[in-house]
Formats: sequence, structure tokens, C-alpha cells
Amino acid sequence: MGALDHLSDLFDCSTGRSRVKRRKQLQTVEIKVKIDCEGCERRVKRALEGMKGVKEVNVERKANKVTVLGYVEPEKVVSRVAHRTGKKAELWPYVPYDVVAHPYAPGVYDRKAPAGYVRSIDNSQQSQLARASSTEVRYTTAFSDENPAACAIM
Repeated sequence: MGALDHLSDLFDCSTGRSRVKRRKQLQTVEIKVKIDCEGCERRVKRALEGMKGVKEVNVERKANKVTVLGYVEPEKVVSRVAHRTGKKAELWPYVPYDVVAHPYAPGVYDRKAPAGYVRSIDNSQQSQLARASSTEVRYTTAFSDENPAACAIM
């Protein structure tokens, strides 16, 4: 920082706001919106294309998914879709099936999810999954085919 810049910052008489504006990062926002027809798809796309900072909008009608690429905040994108189209919008709640350790656990499996996706959960919910106790493990390994000395009755 040069001497002139330092002096101009010291004697700045503008408002309390900083002159350096923090730029938003380029990010991809995925939203779940119920899209029934081409008209709904066009309405959602137009609502988002007119938003400041949006670079690209992709709509997948079968998956009810809208992907927005740009310098935007996810909450503002969701509120814009809900306000402009009158449709219920939420951030994309699903992750690919392969990513989740227990895809059929309660709260993870969702029948309404598109094919190959399950509901996204945080790790605190995964730790609450039912784990086998030591007695259950002993009984299940006692009748296992991998353990040849497990049971003489079989």
C-alpha cells in the first residue's frame, strides 16, 4: 500500500462503509422445485436468469431440479424462485446413493427422491443409527458360514 493510499484512507470523509466491496464467490446452487410442464420450466428459468450475478441456469424437469451457476447466495435464489413463481422451493436435499454409508436408514431413504439419490443427512444423525450390541454380534457370528467351529449342530 502506497503512501498516498494510506493518507487517503486516513482522511476519508465518506460514510462508514468500506470502499472495498467483497465479491461473492462463483458457486453452483441446486434447488428442488416442482416443475410440471414447459410453462413452469420457462417461468422458473426466466425468474432466475433476470437475477443479478447469475451466469447459467439449467432445469431438469424429470428430477424437479434447477441448477444455477453464478455469483449468488443460495438463500436469495430460493426466495427469488418462491416469490416470482409462487412455487415451493428448497435447496437440493439429495445426494447420490453411493455417497451415503447407510442409504436405507430411517430419515435417509426417501421414496420421492429421483432415481439414484437419497436424502442428505449430517453425521450427527448417522451416529444415532442402531448398532449391533456385543451379544447380537456373538449370536450372528456363531451361526456364520465363515466360522467353521461355530456350531456343530449344523
